[in-house]
Amino acid sequence: MAITAIKGFNDILPNESGRWQHIEQAARRVFELNGFSEIRVPIMEKTELFCRSIGDATDIVEKEMYTFIDKGDNSITLRPEGTAGVMRAFIEHKLHAQDPVSKLYYLGPMFRYERPQKGRYRQFHQIGAEVTGVNDPLVDAQVLNMLCAFFREIGLDEPSLQINSLGCPECRPAYRAALLKFLEGRLDQLCEDCRRRFTTNPLRTLDCKAAGCAEATQGAPSMLDNLCGGCGQHFDSVRCYLDSIKTPYKINPRMVRGLDYYTRTTFELVTGLLGSQSAVAAGGRYDGLISQLGGPSIPGIGFAIGVERVALLLGQQDFSRRPDLFIATMGAAERAGAFVLLTELQNLGVRVEMDYEGKSLKSQMRRADKLKTRYSVVLGGNELESGRALFKRMEDGLQIESVLTADAINEIVCPD
Repeated sequence: MAITAIKGFNDILPNESGRWQHIEQAARRVFELNGFSEIRVPIMEKTELFCRSIGDATDIVEKEMYTFIDKGDNSITLRPEGTAGVMRAFIEHKLHAQDPVSKLYYLGPMFRYERPQKGRYRQFHQIGAEVTGVNDPLVDAQVLNMLCAFFREIGLDEPSLQINSLGCPECRPAYRAALLKFLEGRLDQLCEDCRRRFTTNPLRTLDCKAAGCAEATQGAPSMLDNLCGGCGQHFDSVRCYLDSIKTPYKINPRMVRGLDYYTRTTFELVTGLLGSQSAVAAGGRYDGLISQLGGPSIPGIGFAIGVERVALLLGQQDFSRRPDLFIATMGAAERAGAFVLLTELQNLGVRVEMDYEGKSLKSQMRRADKLKTRYSVVLGGNELESGRALFKRMEDGLQIESVLTADAINEIVCPD
């Protein structure tokens, strides 16, 4: 019996990988334009890292992490998100000593044991960015604008920005108490998950997608009405900066995050094109996380983009690079000459394909059509002897004669 992939762990096939490369390359361009540098951290960390950063009462820690004991009796976890590992590296390698204002981005797989569904898998991929060392709301606006610029860069304008504030350790306890009081008389209307986290993480009831919970929490107190002076001023400033650069947004007072470390500004990029999985990117401030993990008391803000969901939004657009030239040959001798020419062209950066098996000319041209090559050329004895051949532009049949040198051919098939 054939061995298949593990449920929730998907292959990314060649006809899909072009979209992924398009997404990743756009992220690198936009992020580096904004002064970010790439960091690469391990996919496995000590379990304690995620318990301390994400929070013991979160669904991720309670139900979703891939955790195991290794041969040294250490509890190890496949990373369920990226921020904790990046902050661990930031602290461990004392990057704050070089410059407390740090801009980092990452790309890679994450792992959570949850029910696979459209756009959500057990191995999924994120692109994330983190800024440390800046309290000013100006950096919040830059991060939000950069995230919106990324979606424009990949050709999407449908995801819309939603923002909220979750307050800080000074104002959130009073709000939490008010929310608990509101929910006490509605416990029987909440879903099982929300009843379970009623005392440990009640804010999550506000963004629960269960119909009963959405109805039961109508009229719940808003965090925005309970912000302390500092948090209120911070949120107002973020909005002013976004308005000044004409970055559109909507305030969503019911938005919360599933991770305990978030404070003040939180945000999501949402779409109506993916059903219930509406968020394609999300993040916020985490001003206490670095000190909580043993580092200095400096603030941070960041986000993560769900690559699978963004790829779904791009639909069936073809981002694969087609060959610049297909060389068809009439026989074995010509095939040997074509191989030399192919190698010389590839050294110049030209994407070239050819026949390797001595197939008929008709079969070779069918393959050229299948590959959607931009140009084709047929090499026979006369062409190799004269050193000249006709190059056919496949989209309209235009024929261009050229000498058979790599530089001359490059000028035809890759004029830019």
